[in-house]
Amino acid sequence: MTHVNVSIHGRQYRMACEDGQEDHLLRLAKDLDRRIEQLKSDLGVSGDMRLVVMAALTIADELTDAGKRMRRLEEELAALQDARVTSTDRAQATQAAIITAFNSAAERLEGVTRSLNATVGDGTGNNVGIG
Repeated sequence: MTHVNVSIHGRQYRMACEDGQEDHLLRLAKDLDRRIEQLKSDLGVSGDMRLVVMAALTIADELTDAGKRMRRLEEELAALQDARVTSTDRAQATQAAIITAFNSAAERLEGVTRSLNATVGDGTGNNVGIG
């Protein structure tokens, strides 16, 4: 554990954090201090505790909104993943149908070729191959 001194609304606080998280903690404290000062400036409110509570409520509201957005995005992502799976299945089915159609057409062409070869061979006495 590491300790960091942060300044929030003119007061110093000694905070503990995980090693390597010092800069993050300082940024969080600076953001909270900025929010409190902005509320003080915007609203003209002076009570320390009231400003801190208002800043905390503002942050809680933003966190709630972010959670809602995240859930909507997760739902959209799941829908897109489902659509991708469906599209992949359809593409594979289409590919299989095309392969079957080509194989069927090739078999018919081979049958026609055999028939023509037999006809040409029977009619002229020459067995001339076609195809």
